[in-house]
Amino acid sequence: MSAIAQATSKEKKNYTVPLLIMVGLFFLIGFLTVVNQQFLAPLQQAFLSESNSLKNTLTTLIVFAFFMGYPATGNLSAFLIEKYKHKVTLMIGLGIAAFSLLIEATSAVLNEGLGTMQISDATIPVAYIIFLVGAFLQGCGISILQAVSNPFIAACEVSGTSAVTRLTIAGAVNSVGTAIAPLFVASIVFGGSIPQVSDIIIPLCVFAGIVVLIAFGLKMLHLPDPSEDAEQEEYAGDRSIWSFRHLRLGVIAIFVYVGAEVCIGSNIVLHAQSLQIEKEVYAVMVTLIWSGMLAGRFLGSFLKNISGNVQLAVTSGIAVALSLGAMLTEQLWLIAGIGLLHSVMWGAIFTLAIHKLGSYTAKGSGVLMIGVAGGAILPWVQGIMADALGGNWQWTWIIVVLSEAYLLFYALNGSKVQSEE
Repeated sequence: MSAIAQATSKEKKNYTVPLLIMVGLFFLIGFLTVVNQQFLAPLQQAFLSESNSLKNTLTTLIVFAFFMGYPATGNLSAFLIEKYKHKVTLMIGLGIAAFSLLIEATSAVLNEGLGTMQISDATIPVAYIIFLVGAFLQGCGISILQAVSNPFIAACEVSGTSAVTRLTIAGAVNSVGTAIAPLFVASIVFGGSIPQVSDIIIPLCVFAGIVVLIAFGLKMLHLPDPSEDAEQEEYAGDRSIWSFRHLRLGVIAIFVYVGAEVCIGSNIVLHAQSLQIEKEVYAVMVTLIWSGMLAGRFLGSFLKNISGNVQLAVTSGIAVALSLGAMLTEQLWLIAGIGLLHSVMWGAIFTLAIHKLGSYTAKGSGVLMIGVAGGAILPWVQGIMADALGGNWQWTWIIVVLSEAYLLFYALNGSKVQSEE
């Protein structure tokens, strides 16, 4: 009887199936995040053909709405995990994600019947506002999923793997999703010569169905509780978390890093479109960006003996040169090359920002998430700049140049822990 109990115990420890589903969820998170960004150019033609002088400002609101879901749900994620634990929070995140996809699909269905509104010389379909609501809720759902999926991956014990190995695999699969999403949008969703709003209805409904299936699959499975064996370290001390200079500047570093990454991943398409570059060509550019991220994450494992300062200094320095060159020459392939450089930046910034925080580390990690709002704000500001310059995107890349320059400063100086700390 004890042998049976022991076998049962070992079987309960084997979370291969839940791990595979969670890894699939990582793929979907990366895929949907980039799909949302790649909707910009086609939906500008389909939804906003009469938006005139505000077309770039309005188009980049898609990315703004999506990434504003991250800071909007930061505290909510923590509350849900504390009150309902990780599994219920996971179901809530999946539910919000599925609902958001259906809202976006509904906006396309109702496009003709809801009429339009006028702002200055821009005629805006009311359905587009509904789409933006869906994009915001999608960001909220993805944010919640990211808050709980990493702990689950770490807790899903599978023989022959460690928590770090499982997270690395999940991160690589996430990057695969980001790499193929641009080609999927360009070739399958908007495969016709003229993008139509109705093109998004079936794909979004299919994605919503997949999310629901994942939710049911995970609900039926036994999942480990990531908090069971965790040592709950109480926030101790009487100083403000903002008193750490390298953390304060690290929040800004995360802000400009995420902002620059999203500017490059989404607005390069709008710039290419303004230059009348063929859809197949700029789809390859974006795929190169995200493929570079994927390749860089695989190669990053060989850089473990190189300090975060050196990694960030070298990559940001090269990124400054590439983005400056792209701005001066309008050679967008230079922008596409920055994806490889960005692949190691998140880990380097994060590690440097929480260095020597001691008992403040958990609090500092949470504070750094505020910086993700850069993914909402900087691409939108770039779109506003493009409209202010008469639709010319060339000089708007100064945003990325300055962002990469700040990261270089952070690597060389801003990340230093002051002696009085």
